Amino acid sequence: MLKKRTKQTMLLLCLSAVIGLSACGGQQSPGGETTGTGTEKLKVSVTFNAMREFVHAVGGDKVEISTMIPDGTEPHAFEPKARELAALSTADVFVYNGLGMEAWASEAVQAANNANLLVVDASKGADVIQNTEQEEIEEHGQYDPHLWLSLKGAAAEVKNIRDALTQADADNKAYYEKNCADFTARLDALYNEYDAKFRAAKNKSFVTGHAAFAYLCREFGLEQNSVEDTFAEGEPSARQLAELTQYCRDNGVTTVFAEEMASPEVSETLAAEVGAKVETIYTIESAEEDKTYLERMTENLEKIYASVSE
Repeated sequence: MLKKRTKQTMLLLCLSAVIGLSACGGQQSPGGETTGTGTEKLKVSVTFNAMREFVHAVGGDKVEISTMIPDGTEPHAFEPKARELAALSTADVFVYNGLGMEAWASEAVQAANNANLLVVDASKGADVIQNTEQEEIEEHGQYDPHLWLSLKGAAAEVKNIRDALTQADADNKAYYEKNCADFTARLDALYNEYDAKFRAAKNKSFVTGHAAFAYLCREFGLEQNSVEDTFAEGEPSARQLAELTQYCRDNGVTTVFAEEMASPEVSETLAAEVGAKVETIYTIESAEEDKTYLERMTENLEKIYASVSE
C-alpha cells in the first residue's frame, strides 16, 4: 500500500506541473493532440469506455467527451500519467465509476485545482455488492465496482449523470432528461426480455475468465464461476483450476467465456480440457468492435442465455 501511495504522490506532483503548462494553451487529449476551446459544448472527462457510453447517451451532441484510460488498458491496473489527467484542469464535468474502480480519482481532482469542476461518482446511491475476500478489501476497498455490467446498475449510473449534466448546463435540462428517459427505457426493455428467459432456464451457472458479472448475476438469479477474481488479478492455482475443471465436467459446461484483457489463455486452456468452446464476453471497460453499450450487453445476455440453455 505504501508503494502505491508513493507512486500516486509522484504522479500528482507531475500533474501539477503539467497543468501549469497546459493552462497556457488548448486542452490536451490523452493522445496528446490539442483541441480548441471555442466550443459551447460541455466538456466532460470520463475514466473509461462505459462511462463514455453513458455520458454520450445522456449528453448527445451537447457534450464533448474525453476518455482518460486508453482503450486496450486494463482499468484495474491503470496508473494514470500526468498528461492523461491534465484535461481535468479545463473540464466542466468529471465522471468516474467509483466503488474503488479508480482509486486515484479524488487525488487527481484535488491536483487539477479546477474550482469549477463538477465531480460525478456515477455509482452514488446504488445498491452495491460488497467484496468478500480480505485481500481484495485491503487492496481495492470493500465493494465490487462492476455496476455498469448490470442493466439496473447502468440505469442508476445514467440517472446520476443526467443530474450532473443538468446541474452543469441547466439550459439543456429537458434535452438531458429526454435522452436519459429514452436510454433507461431501452435498458428496461432489455431487462424484461431476459428476465423472462432466465427465469425459464433450468441451469443458472456460467463460467467466465473474470469475475465481473456479480451485479448481472444478482439481477437475473445467475451464478458466475471464474478463472480470475473481481479485479482481474493473478491466475488460478493448480488446485483452483482443477476444481474449476471438475465443476465444468460435473455440470456439463459447454461454453467458457473469455475477455481479451483478462487472461484469455487460461480460459482457452480450461475450455480445451473439458471439451468446451470459448466465447467472447464484453466487460465494456474499453471500446470493443465499434459496438455500443446496448449492443454489447445484448450480446452478453444472449450468449449467457444460450450457454445456460444448452
